[in-house]
Amino acid sequence: MRAAGRAAWARLWDRVAASDPGLLRLTAGLRTVASIALTLAVLTLLHASVPHLVAGAMSAMVSTFAIREKQRAGQAVTLALGLPVALASVSLSALLNSRVVAGDVFFVLLIFGAVYSRRFGDRGTALGLIGFQIYFLSLFVGATVSALPRLYGVIGVAFVCSALVRFALVPETPTGTLDRLRRAFRARFAQLVTAQLALLDAGPDDMEKALDDVREGTARLHETALLIQGRLEDGTSDEAVARLVQRRIADAEIAAERLGLLLLTARSAERGHTLTLHLPGAPVPSTDQLPVRDGTTDTLRHELEALRLLVLRPVGADSGTGLAHVRNRLLGYREEENLPPASDAVQDVFRGIGEAARAVLGLRIAVDGPQDESEDTPATTRSREELDAEDIAIAGGEESESEDAERTGLRRPTTRAAVQVAVGSSLAIVGGEFLSSQRWYWAVLTCWIVFLNTSSTGEILVKGYRRLLGTVLGVVAGIGLAGLVGHHTWTAFALVLLFIFAMFYTAPLSYTLMSFFVTAMLGLLYTLLHTYSASVLVLRIEETALGAACGVVAAALVLPVHTDRRTNELLGTVLARLTDVTEAAVDQLSGGAPAELLDKARDLDQALADLSASTQPLTHPITPLRARRDTARYVVALLETCAYHARYLAATAELLPTHPSIAADPRLREAGRRIVHNIGVIGAQVADGDAVGLIETGPSIASLLRPGTPGTPRYGRVTDRVLRHLQRLDEAVVGLARPLGVPIPAPRSELRTPG
Repeated sequence: MRAAGRAAWARLWDRVAASDPGLLRLTAGLRTVASIALTLAVLTLLHASVPHLVAGAMSAMVSTFAIREKQRAGQAVTLALGLPVALASVSLSALLNSRVVAGDVFFVLLIFGAVYSRRFGDRGTALGLIGFQIYFLSLFVGATVSALPRLYGVIGVAFVCSALVRFALVPETPTGTLDRLRRAFRARFAQLVTAQLALLDAGPDDMEKALDDVREGTARLHETALLIQGRLEDGTSDEAVARLVQRRIADAEIAAERLGLLLLTARSAERGHTLTLHLPGAPVPSTDQLPVRDGTTDTLRHELEALRLLVLRPVGADSGTGLAHVRNRLLGYREEENLPPASDAVQDVFRGIGEAARAVLGLRIAVDGPQDESEDTPATTRSREELDAEDIAIAGGEESESEDAERTGLRRPTTRAAVQVAVGSSLAIVGGEFLSSQRWYWAVLTCWIVFLNTSSTGEILVKGYRRLLGTVLGVVAGIGLAGLVGHHTWTAFALVLLFIFAMFYTAPLSYTLMSFFVTAMLGLLYTLLHTYSASVLVLRIEETALGAACGVVAAALVLPVHTDRRTNELLGTVLARLTDVTEAAVDQLSGGAPAELLDKARDLDQALADLSASTQPLTHPITPLRARRDTARYVVALLETCAYHARYLAATAELLPTHPSIAADPRLREAGRRIVHNIGVIGAQVADGDAVGLIETGPSIASLLRPGTPGTPRYGRVTDRVLRHLQRLDEAVVGLARPLGVPIPAPRSELRTPG
């Protein structure tokens, strides 16, 4: 009974880990709520008034969520610097409270400085945020000069409680976060295998849903891989270990994505295209019939379930003979003689399962060190030897150096944003005063918030719309809750804590939900301050709409960055990174010097993630430009296809010094030259619409390089796979040309742009 309970708890925890990689949202919510609760407890013991309790709660919240540095020492320094910044901010607010013009001018200057400080990294961003939010807090509670000593004490208590929670009660270390992210990666890998199992069994009517689940699982696994790679440097003391884990995470991601494509091919009447896994709404490949219920299909289903078990088994629980037997059997599918009699497409799926099992083994060794080898079969031993040789090669690699060109003056994003938000806030102050001389600051707060983490007019418009929608829904909830809670102070504070947790937990998922919880919480705070009325919450809607409008106007008229310009800049960056990865990988596969290919691949993935985020205004459901939305989705999906093939080429190229079945071939340079040329032509068109250039077409890469003359050595299966990935990359790059307006001399790509 106890064992069953532990197993159920482990399954539940794996689901939580998969839904919240690294438990980052859960930790942020718990830390903020704990900071506020501890602050309220201390202030209650000191007999603080309700307004001071509200001020303490908001100060604790600000001092907790503002700090984003990963290292604990850096967090401590920022928190220590944040206290004098907060005290200075509340002092100036109280002094300027009775001087309307001077106070408004200073508020605008403070907003400018808070946004401009982002150029100084996480610490500058945190201090600017603390300065602005504490000034806003003083306006909210009506701070006066006579009340400053008490407010100093309240803010000091809040900062001390925040530090105690951060470093003692709910600690977070880079190593711990990285360990939780790895657990999330394992859980999401297993979820993807589950979705692939459903794809294997799906009938014609269920095929589209099964494909959507595989797409979602693939995207979520990729998201977790990016999170891990972004925290390896801080979470791993040994640089060699960090590089090794980075490699093994990339291997596992590629193996999982490739397994999905192989299953899709096995279920299709013809070879499935990678684009199908990256483009929601892509035509579902034709499936003439359901999988035949024969022994091979049953074995395939059984082995996919075994792979899921192998992925999910916690570290330290894999020493049993049963699991070793499963691992050995799956790794055996990497050997041709162990494949069951079946069609080539189905045999490829078994090979894919073997490669996925190898990736799981490699990740275990990288994270947990040497494993028990007493039960190894010859196939498992060979896999271990390959992994050991790769580990040695990775440990001997050199660091790559990169230099980022930095913009200056008004072209710097932080400077432009600071000017824009200052102008927008000035408009919000003037307009807000007309709506309410007491609560005009809500418009300023909205204007400030819509500029956070946005870079273009379209992004600001979408964020303003989401905030307004969440505010309207929150007002409705706030009115109802205020009537239910009445003057039950601690009930209201308990609900405030619940909403704050929900706000931080849902923030990365839905800005509308976050705005809903913020507004509902404010309704309760107004109730506590005895300033609640339905008209006050309706006024908040009006101020929110005004602030969002002022932000959009400022973004559109002052140093504007239009969505097209922003997406074109990021598209150019993605194409440049794709060129770097492809050129370096093909050069190494052709016998060139080794390069830091996985670092280049990670840069490509990050650039693509930035581009995908920037296209949200174009792909949002409310956009009236349907054709433009479809084109944006199509281009991003094609780039994701390119990135997948480039990642595979990069990972394979790094195996050259150690893998016995891969040999350099100088003939690959010509194939790489054509792909790089075509990417360059597309990049020139994106950067300059009048650029002159033609896409090169011709015979397929596979046919150009496949041996056909006597005496030419035949390729092994791995090298044939490299050719297929090069061919798919070539087709995807050519497919990018048409939607981006690049002339193609003759139609040769099998990809078609959306109608």
